[in-house]
Amino acid sequence: MNDNRAILKSAILSPDTFINATFKGKRKGLSPRWEKVVIRPVALKGVYHLQFSYFDGWHDVSKNYRGDDLLARVDELLAEPFASIVIHTTTEKLRVQITKKGKLILHREKHAAEKPCPQLSHDRTKGLIFPHGEPNPFLHAVGIATAEGKIKAKMSDKFWQINRFLDLVRQTIATDTLPDRPLTVIDCGCGNAYLTFATYYFLTEILGRETRLIGIDVNADLMAKRNAQVAEMGWHGLEFHPAAIIDFRPETPPDIVLALHACDTATDEALAQAIRWGSCYIFSAPCCHHHLQAQLPPLSAVENPAYKSIFRHGILKERLGDILTDSFRALLLRLTGYRADVVEFISTEHTARNLMIRAAKTNAPPTAPLIAEYRGMKAFWGVTPHLETLLADILQK
Repeated sequence: MNDNRAILKSAILSPDTFINATFKGKRKGLSPRWEKVVIRPVALKGVYHLQFSYFDGWHDVSKNYRGDDLLARVDELLAEPFASIVIHTTTEKLRVQITKKGKLILHREKHAAEKPCPQLSHDRTKGLIFPHGEPNPFLHAVGIATAEGKIKAKMSDKFWQINRFLDLVRQTIATDTLPDRPLTVIDCGCGNAYLTFATYYFLTEILGRETRLIGIDVNADLMAKRNAQVAEMGWHGLEFHPAAIIDFRPETPPDIVLALHACDTATDEALAQAIRWGSCYIFSAPCCHHHLQAQLPPLSAVENPAYKSIFRHGILKERLGDILTDSFRALLLRLTGYRADVVEFISTEHTARNLMIRAAKTNAPPTAPLIAEYRGMKAFWGVTPHLETLLADILQK
């Protein structure tokens, strides 16, 4: 066991030959801290590091290590009760199976020819759903790229936004929890629908899932244009309807609900509808947040001196309102049976509205501490979130 562990450690720590390593699975009766960990080399400012990407079934966190920190992290992983380890080097593949009793079985497969050393680029594009520079009929059809695959200059931000959003969806959804039948997806307040088209393409062409995706928006002319675009592309299963979010009644409750930059309380309406429909997954990128901000007191009414400096500056008070609104939204999702968090899904370089509320249905009942946390926030700030008003009947149960 110790000899095999030394072999694995040596393979990972050999910069001239190491390509990548994957740790995953769990031994019977034991649970490692992560579902999967992937290691690969990167160069940061010309210095060799190993990048560890930790997946826990919800978050994907990457950290870079070198020196003593690197040695400690490798030892830490080798001590975790993973059931499988696969290491690729330029000369061989090392595959490790760990039995229920903890016995390590090492298989070594030599490559027919030596593989080239990996590129150490920190900003990879190969892992993108739509790689940069590769021709794609979808990107061309929606006007993001030329037929040759070149991204149009004015569409560069949209290209990265689509890729990062779909990567977040890919990380979040578990295909084994989605129903084994055609999926139903609703995009609330879809607007120009770039992400609507991208989501449909991802689910149908990449995941191979039969999908009916409905985009809704109050702009009837815009919805007519999007339906014409669908017809031109020859797609089936994607449709657009002019409707207010709160009034829309789908034929089938959706498995996934999107609300991507729906303005102000339209985001709350989308979240409320998704909760009522019992959607498996919710992805919401909030836009402006006026409703709760209007409830915050003026500077003259702020008694606590610790907050006067925030309320004195309009931009800081506005951002406080943004933070509080999305904090309440995430809490209300948890109170209604969802696991929820707020993440940055793309750099502010590409869009200022770069937060994403994502939620997965668990049906977990609200706990007393969680209820107390929500009530405490409301009492402290003296506000009532619009989402609470929309869900009043559910929250009273």
